[in-house]
Amino acid sequence: MSTVPGTGDQADTLRQMARTAKLSQKADPHSAAGLADQQGIRVISVTSGKGGVGKSNVVSNLAIALSAQGKKVLLIDADLGLGNLDVLLGLSPVYNLNHVLNGEKSIIDILIDGPAGIKIIPAGSGVQELTSLGQHEKLKLLDELDMLEEQFDILIVDTEAGISENVTYFTVAAQEIFVVVTPEPTSITDAYALIKLLATRYSEHHFKVLVNMAKDSEDALEVFRKLANVAGRFLDISLDYLGCVVKDEKVVEAVKRQKAVTELFPDSEAAHCFATIAKRVIENKRQNRVKGNIQFFFRRMLDSAGGN
Repeated sequence: MSTVPGTGDQADTLRQMARTAKLSQKADPHSAAGLADQQGIRVISVTSGKGGVGKSNVVSNLAIALSAQGKKVLLIDADLGLGNLDVLLGLSPVYNLNHVLNGEKSIIDILIDGPAGIKIIPAGSGVQELTSLGQHEKLKLLDELDMLEEQFDILIVDTEAGISENVTYFTVAAQEIFVVVTPEPTSITDAYALIKLLATRYSEHHFKVLVNMAKDSEDALEVFRKLANVAGRFLDISLDYLGCVVKDEKVVEAVKRQKAVTELFPDSEAAHCFATIAKRVIENKRQNRVKGNIQFFFRRMLDSAGGN
């Protein structure tokens, strides 16, 4: 057998060398590229301890509110079991991440347009397929992601609810973790269980908490206090209060009509809540950003999936 690498191997080697040089340059905070990268795409994972807390609704409306405030936002629907961002927004994607992994489409081809200029990557079972990618496929995917780096300010990942491996892949790889919780005792308990897992097993120490379906702001603060108190007693973590979305019948009406409440009822109480949270997210953009950009996000997730 010849020891001379084939054309594909040579291309992969050159691709890896170029990527390593690029990442090294980005890692140097004193280099021009390093300084530019500090202003690069921001990766936020939105997760929850249990289903039924309105997480995907929060993701879509927060994305639209951020877009309304001048940010270029990309969403990825990473919920394998109940991915429903497209349903919530009345969209019908033709392609998903599987078509990229199969080499049929580029990542630009599968992006779908959402309200207010947001873009969405329909993941489908492609998220699970990441666990079986070879080195060639991984490098190809990372090259595809290069095309997105300059086009967006924020990537928001809508994870599954709970503490499955797919949740931890995405959550651990993101720069920031937003945990959605409701005033229900079971939601608070499950949110704590998720935070505890991420803190003790994956050394995550910074979380932002968003209270959904609150009666009012005081109700939401009480939920946060309960979660912060138990976390403070048993975990070495930082919990920040991101804000709340009050219970609003306009949200129910918007869901029925497959629209985001921020789009359909921009003057509703819930829409104002999302606008306030979006403003807070933008203002706090440099806190706890110790991880890298979109490349780092997918590279870390691929590594977590057991690849090289």
